[in-house]
Amino acid sequence: MLQKGLLGGSLVVAALATFGVGPVDSYALVLVVLGLAMGFTNPIEDVATRVAMYVLAVYLPTIADNLDVIPVAGELLNGILSQLAVAVAGVAIAQVILALYNGLMAAGDD
Repeated sequence: MLQKGLLGGSLVVAALATFGVGPVDSYALVLVVLGLAMGFTNPIEDVATRVAMYVLAVYLPTIADNLDVIPVAGELLNGILSQLAVAVAGVAIAQVILALYNGLMAAGDD
């Protein structure tokens, strides 16, 4: 339930940032914090899924740029996905931190 709320909140904040409305000055900070919360509350154990998250964090804005060719809605969809990529980057950062922590904690078990 928490994961759905964090994802929904990220989508709302990304849309607000795209339209430039709302009470927050720095939407990027809010999106990174939401992404970090998503990453820490739902650790990804599968390495392939973690790598896919890293790749998505890097390439989602580039992929979203292709939506600009759609009249009217393309620019807005591009903006929302580009803002959502900030939250995905927060998830990726949390996964790196968790992988490092788990590796350090397992290092003494030999």
